[in-house]
Amino acid sequence: KATVSVLNWGRGCCVEQHRAARLGARSARQATHTRAMLRKYARMRKEYLSAKSEDRKREFVHDRKMQLKEALDNKEQIPKHLRTFARADKERLELEDDETREVKTHIDDEYALAGVEDPKVLITTSHAPSQKLTTFAKEMRLVVPNSQRMNRGSSGVPEIIEQARTAKFTDVIFVHEQRGEPSELVVSHLPLGPTVHFGIHGAVMRHDIEGCGPMSQQLPHLVFENFTTKLGDRFKNVLKHLFPVPKEDSKRVVTFDNHNDYISFRQHTFTKTGKDVTLTEIGPRFELRPYLIRLGTADMKEAEKEWQLAPYTNTAKRRKLM
Repeated sequence: KATVSVLNWGRGCCVEQHRAARLGARSARQATHTRAMLRKYARMRKEYLSAKSEDRKREFVHDRKMQLKEALDNKEQIPKHLRTFARADKERLELEDDETREVKTHIDDEYALAGVEDPKVLITTSHAPSQKLTTFAKEMRLVVPNSQRMNRGSSGVPEIIEQARTAKFTDVIFVHEQRGEPSELVVSHLPLGPTVHFGIHGAVMRHDIEGCGPMSQQLPHLVFENFTTKLGDRFKNVLKHLFPVPKEDSKRVVTFDNHNDYISFRQHTFTKTGKDVTLTEIGPRFELRPYLIRLGTADMKEAEKEWQLAPYTNTAKRRKLM
């Protein structure tokens, strides 16, 4: 019996050692994979920032060429500040065509796969959300096609972003609250950004809208009203790339209507009888006030600010952002 016990003990030790070796090898592989992913994203982030830094130079050269072209077309004397590079700029103008005439920016790279692959969106809340914020997040999951809602739990922002990258999500939406009311919506585009912060005002849930119709599962047509500036186009790009391309016969419409730099969100279905069109609101209903754009994902606190709202400047009342 003593011999059998010793043999069993030795066999158990070998099994435990083998198991520990396997776990150690798996941990080593995971650590190696994590380091490789971190290096990859660091390299991509460096390339992204380098492309952003070149934008201003390209825009400056483009403006200079347009001024030279205008002077040549009008047969006017070339301004003094254009004469140094006039010969080189004229050669560039002669070589340009319709495709190369437009200035390419880092924004074109952020959404390079738009229309080729459908967006995949992850929606989550702040820690310990109230019932109203949870309901708002659930309704946002119905608003955004091909989206998934995740309970936040104790996960931090870096963990959520890393999990979303691994799962091939294209965007992460965070919804936050203040005193039990939805107060902020953050859209972070993956893998490198940008991250746009919106304030939420006047959120009305579907069950509070009188005569609210049933939620449609069709992909919606998008309507953007009064986005007339370059900054307005920036917000328009961020919002429209959350939605896949709809089918022509879809009866669902999502509207983003800018009025005094507040974006009103409305959602309807419509039925057409002859020449008559009947709209049915299906909710939810809220206003968005953009206030910050960062050139990075939500976990990059050191990311450069591309734009920030400055509402207390002397010209704020006269200035229209979008």
